[in-house]
Amino acid sequence: MFDSELTRHLAVLSKLSFTDDELAKMTSDMTDIIALMDKVCDFNPEIKPYALDAVDYKDLRKDNHNPSSETENIISNAKNIKNNSFVVPKVV
Repeated sequence: MFDSELTRHLAVLSKLSFTDDELAKMTSDMTDIIALMDKVCDFNPEIKPYALDAVDYKDLRKDNHNPSSETENIISNAKNIKNNSFVVPKVV
């Protein structure tokens, strides 16, 4: 399926250089990746999503509505506030 010559060819196209040991490891890894992708192709989308779900929904807790905290209590210790919101430094 995926041999060392194909790996070597792709390495040349990618401007990568491998030792013989690295080339063998890369060939093995690529073979494993392609085998995994072949398994993904076997996925049956007709199976209902809930059939794959391990959670029994009747065992979950009841969703209760609780009152929210007061805004003043939440922002009382903040250093910088604008329009009842925390102001944080811009991160790019």
